[in-house]
Amino acid sequence: MEKQQTIIILLSLMVILQLVTAYGIFQLGKTGLPAAAPAAQPAAQPEKQPVQQPPAPAAKVEVSAENDEVKGEANAPVLIVEFSDYQCPFCSRVEASLKQVEEKYIKTGKVKIVYRDYPLGFHDKAQKAAEASECAHDQGKFWEYHDKLFANQNALDIFSLKQYAKDLKLDTAKFDKCLDSGEKAAEVSKDTADANAAGVSGTPIFFINGVALKGAQPYDSFETAIEAALKG
Repeated sequence: MEKQQTIIILLSLMVILQLVTAYGIFQLGKTGLPAAAPAAQPAAQPEKQPVQQPPAPAAKVEVSAENDEVKGEANAPVLIVEFSDYQCPFCSRVEASLKQVEEKYIKTGKVKIVYRDYPLGFHDKAQKAAEASECAHDQGKFWEYHDKLFANQNALDIFSLKQYAKDLKLDTAKFDKCLDSGEKAAEVSKDTADANAAGVSGTPIFFINGVALKGAQPYDSFETAIEAALKG
């Protein structure tokens, strides 16, 4: 009997020992083993910057100077073709820049400028003012009359247009007949058609050796464009 009790006790101890061992192994698996290190991430590659392309050269437009009045030497290397409107406030404003261009470039033989008409449809006095300037052109006083119109932009009615001719000592009978007959309307229309063909839609605009410069630009913009044209 005692022998059986001893065997039972030994078996019980073995079972308990196995249970304790199993429990220890289980706990070691939960907390004792170090966690696996995360896989190393590949180093970020620097973004490739887009290759900067050189700016495209400015597009050139073939614009005829026709037989309009030219200011400057005939062999000047830079030609400016201006399309303008005597009633346009921006056209009047840019005159200050053009006076500087005249001093630095036209009087030194580097630039010549041609004025062409582009009277805008919503300026009710621009058409006849343009015709009047062409009548003055016939008497060799285009630029003087041109300046007179821009200096008196708020008075471009027919009476005033004829008075400016008188102020400049033109042959008023000849001038009045030219203006009243409308004989210069076709010439103004030709300028307008050429402007439209060149893509003009507003005033003022200047084609400097064919490269467009739009709006009432400061002198610096003209200087930059002219210097680029001189360099070819």
